Amino acid sequence: MRIGIKQERENPFEFKGKQALFVLNLPEQKMAGEVSQGMLFDIGYADKLTPCLAMPETPMPNGSRAG
Repeated sequence: MRIGIKQERENPFEFKGKQALFVLNLPEQKMAGEVSQGMLFDIGYADKLTPCLAMPETPMPNGSRAG
């Protein structure tokens, strides 16, 4: 079972103001008392590593699509 970023990171606000890859267009789901409309794409969780976010190497316009 996957846990949220609040449980994975000592300071979940360390990413505030940074860009990251999100998966959107998922059905809304209530998680930990809040409505989730997407999820962050991170790397390493499945390999039991401290996850790191997939982040662009250069600034991109918000809403840019992957692929």
